[in-house]
Amino acid sequence: MKRFCGVVLAALVAGCATNDSKVALPEGPVIDAHVRRAMAATRAKGLAVAVVDAGQVVHVSSHGLRNGSGDPLTTSTVMYGASITKAVFSYMVMQLVDDGLLDLDTPIERYLPRPLPHYAEPEVEELYARWSDLHGDERWRRLTPRILLTNSSGFANFGFLEPDGRLKFHFEPGTRYAYSGDGYILLQFVLERGLGLDVGREMQARVFDPLEMRRTSLIWRDDFASDLADGWTLEGRPVAHDQRSAVRAAGSMDTTIEDMARFAAAYVRGDRLSPTSRGELTRAQLPITSRSQFPTLQPELPGTERRSDLQAGLGVVVFKGPQGPGFVRGGHNDSTGNTWVCLERSRRCVVLLSNDVRAEAAFPALVRSVLGETGTPWSWIYPDVTFWGG
Repeated sequence: MKRFCGVVLAALVAGCATNDSKVALPEGPVIDAHVRRAMAATRAKGLAVAVVDAGQVVHVSSHGLRNGSGDPLTTSTVMYGASITKAVFSYMVMQLVDDGLLDLDTPIERYLPRPLPHYAEPEVEELYARWSDLHGDERWRRLTPRILLTNSSGFANFGFLEPDGRLKFHFEPGTRYAYSGDGYILLQFVLERGLGLDVGREMQARVFDPLEMRRTSLIWRDDFASDLADGWTLEGRPVAHDQRSAVRAAGSMDTTIEDMARFAAAYVRGDRLSPTSRGELTRAQLPITSRSQFPTLQPELPGTERRSDLQAGLGVVVFKGPQGPGFVRGGHNDSTGNTWVCLERSRRCVVLLSNDVRAEAAFPALVRSVLGETGTPWSWIYPDVTFWGG
């Protein structure tokens, strides 16, 4: 699907460099002016931005509207986090690893009281995936938390998207990258049915409360309604905020730009994690061999065409660029566009949350205007976007 994304400009934003020590971060008013230009060019209704430098939040701002009534988007407006949820969930999982409750390379069958395909109760299928579809295929026994977090389960994004609506393996688990929300849902299932944990409560106790993310949750809260973002589609059609009634590790998080700024800073500092676990999150774990992130099950590229700078981390995609290693995590639906890009050496990040999917066209230019050239694999993430050059 092609996306309308405004005028294409060829020039790069000033400030690009090959050494992170030479990139001077712009002042807040300069960042905000660039955001406003991007919104005008892409017609995005609302966009929030946060910047982290040396592991500290140095800028947070919001721009535009949160709904069709004309209410302003604020830095405390609750916005849909979408698949950025996966990175936050992975961060919590590594705390469980530090506490000795989970091992990344232990097969999930060792945590479950009974074989995965034997879970066929209606409540399981309603909240998770239909694991009973895997009857007769023993490859589920090879799945580990690491495989699920690196998007190498072998599943499609979601089983219900399959032509026959049935969950199935498309390749041997752990052998290649293919984005799968059901992989994250499966790890949530293992934590809840195997370890007896409530993932929503664990996220609250281990992440949201300690990091003072006061307006963030994996499930709807009534207090969000007073300052809540609706969304806009590519066609400019308004969409009401989905009040999610179930915890979904793959993407049910509601959050604010203030809260995401706190999380991004804590993440790059390694707060609440051992150095080993923090390193595992953004270690290059598995080569990415597809031309783009979506569609999820496209053929692998020939070896000579594969990107050597692109690998799967745990909940993030890891890349190598002119300023050294970095990572990126996006979030998207028909009316949401989010991205989070960080550079490891300088512990610098840009977080962009938008309640208008048209803003995605400006993400490369906006990140570049703050961090300089990073090497973020934008064309791999958004293969159908014509980017605004800024």
